[in-house]
Amino acid sequence: MTLILLYLVVLILIGVVLFGVASLIFGRGEELPPLPRATTATVLPASGVTGEDVDAVKFTQVLRGYKTSEVDWVLDRLGAELDQLRGELSAVRAAAGLDEPVATHHAAPAEEERA
Repeated sequence: MTLILLYLVVLILIGVVLFGVASLIFGRGEELPPLPRATTATVLPASGVTGEDVDAVKFTQVLRGYKTSEVDWVLDRLGAELDQLRGELSAVRAAAGLDEPVATHHAAPAEEERA
């Protein structure tokens, strides 16, 4: 019985040492040091959001995914930007006397349309 306990203790010690060595070598897997508490890396310009701005958005990771408040903030900002741009586009089309386009889906074109 003592021999089994000794093997168990040695296995646990080896596991702890291997975990410690792996943690020192590989770290926590982060590319950048963590941000201080109550700060965020989520940044968007005040107006004129571009595709590059959206690609550059980073969210703080929390236990179960991303920080909800940051994601909600970005979605609200992008929604407001889209609404503003669509409103301006409608005003320009109305001033030019153009009809509003019919809403289309971004599906692949049918075979007949390709020919």
